[in-house]
Amino acid sequence: MGSLVSMIGRIYQAFSPPQQPPKRGDALKFGILGAASIAPLALITPAKSHPEVIIQAVSARNRKKAQDFAKAHSIPDVRDSYEDILNDPNIDCVFIPLPNALHYEWAVRAIRAGKHVLVEKPSVSNSTEAEALFTLPELSQPNGPVLLEAFHSRFFPAWSYFRSLVDPSLVEHVNAVSMIPWWGTSKDDIHFSYPLSGGSMMAMGTYNMAALRMALAAEPEECLSCQVHAYTDGIHNKCDYDFHATFRFPNGIIGEASSTLKGPTYWTPSHVTVTQKEVVVPDATLPLSQTKLQKRQLTLHGFVHGIFWHRIDIKDVYQIRDRESNKVLRRWETTSYRKAYTFQEAGGEFAHLPGEPFWMSYRHQLEQFVNRVKGRETQHWISGADSIAQMKMLDMAYEKSGLGPRSTSSFQVK
Repeated sequence: MGSLVSMIGRIYQAFSPPQQPPKRGDALKFGILGAASIAPLALITPAKSHPEVIIQAVSARNRKKAQDFAKAHSIPDVRDSYEDILNDPNIDCVFIPLPNALHYEWAVRAIRAGKHVLVEKPSVSNSTEAEALFTLPELSQPNGPVLLEAFHSRFFPAWSYFRSLVDPSLVEHVNAVSMIPWWGTSKDDIHFSYPLSGGSMMAMGTYNMAALRMALAAEPEECLSCQVHAYTDGIHNKCDYDFHATFRFPNGIIGEASSTLKGPTYWTPSHVTVTQKEVVVPDATLPLSQTKLQKRQLTLHGFVHGIFWHRIDIKDVYQIRDRESNKVLRRWETTSYRKAYTFQEAGGEFAHLPGEPFWMSYRHQLEQFVNRVKGRETQHWISGADSIAQMKMLDMAYEKSGLGPRSTSSFQVK
């Protein structure tokens, strides 16, 4: 009962932060391109508890939509167009929660306008766009614009703690699973519009593929297989609504990723499971004729939205074997559980990092974005090279599926 009350209280505070400090005079002013439904969760709510962030303006496809959005979220300024926000000298940063196919164009335009950019994941539609975007010369200039792919889940404390438990040299298999129930999406959603770079791999699947890369601290060498179910009509054509992909990583390690946007009625949390190789464990209590072996399995439940609920399972399988015959003399299992809603809970090298139990992954992400813009140390970051590698992995899977990568924008960088 106590844990349920704690969970409810934490989630309530995540959306209604109890600490809303006054804004500093040098606070960064954000403009939002598009009155997207993700914007309150991804930026507006996290900004409430950040003293250096002000949500200043919003624009949308039509002014009425922008006005309604601004009124609902207490945003002072409404602009007639995305260009008006980019041309506003009062705006320091832009958040781009537009459909996937528009990320590339408006991120380039914003950077060229001298704005810092937080762009929703996936950063662009394919690796061709990623390489063009993240290698823009403006990004390498001293005091130039900051660009971050908003892969919020990677900033959550539980991920850092989970990764600290994984020994990449011992990993033999990783499996990442996520889902959205069938009632959570409809065929008319942007997830299923090919012109807008839709598809389950571009939606939930990008979390799964990032989970494989993070757990292994490596890039895939090949996509061995990618089974999909996809629509075959109209603008929905080539939009996958579920997938299961298998990748080969260095040293023959296998990574599997699967997701669906038409899952069962009951939602189940995402999870990533790392299976490590069997190792010999020294045990001075055993006779010389016997050896002790350990095989570890680590699972992070809820790796996408850890603030709501997550759990790290540490399962160890032990065996005592006869050295000569290799016969198993004894076998047993131990399982322990961990959680890390804050870096203090993660402990160790992370214990000094800032955060409150009610901070969502988006709030942790915003903390590091502001730190980077302000020229301060960032404890966690997603580099341009990382975002390029992520899109290469998505392209690899789409090519193997037969659907092909999502189309490149007609927008040209001058």
